[in-house]
Amino acid sequence: MTWIFLALIVAVALFAVTLYNSLVKKRQMVEEGWSGIDVQLKRRSNLIPNLVETVKGYTEHEQETLNAVTELRAKVGSTPDGDVARRAQVEGMLSQALGKLLAVAEAYPDLKASQNFSDLHASLNQIEDAIQKARRYYNGATRDLNVAVESFPSNLVARQFGFEKRNYFEIEDASERAVPLVEFQQD
Repeated sequence: MTWIFLALIVAVALFAVTLYNSLVKKRQMVEEGWSGIDVQLKRRSNLIPNLVETVKGYTEHEQETLNAVTELRAKVGSTPDGDVARRAQVEGMLSQALGKLLAVAEAYPDLKASQNFSDLHASLNQIEDAIQKARRYYNGATRDLNVAVESFPSNLVARQFGFEKRNYFEIEDASERAVPLVEFQQD
């Protein structure tokens, strides 16, 4: 009888260790996903001053749009690293402002024809695609962790060792989801 009881305790302990290790893996995947988003957002942030300066060189009456982009870039930099929801909100506003900045180019044929602007625009498009891929990875990893944290019996281990649900990286405001259509016509 003692052997059966001992075997049962060992089996439960091994099961708990397996659940714990699974939770650790999922948490690390979320951290990795956030790191990927962060890298892409920093790349975009580093591109913004060049884009603003290029547009500024061709436009005279778009100061409000240029200021909005610059201010939102600074706001992104001051958002705490762990505040995913706030960061998503500010990044959404920045994306909206960048869309308006790119739409300005339609009114300035010389700007549209600029190779520097074209290169910056192409780089921005590549970075936006990379942000979307990183966001999908992060949100998938977050979903897996959140399910494990809430599901029985892993929720018992999660609660015991302080594993918590994470926030998704998503745009809350439906108007921010609408990406302005910017088409550059080649003459």
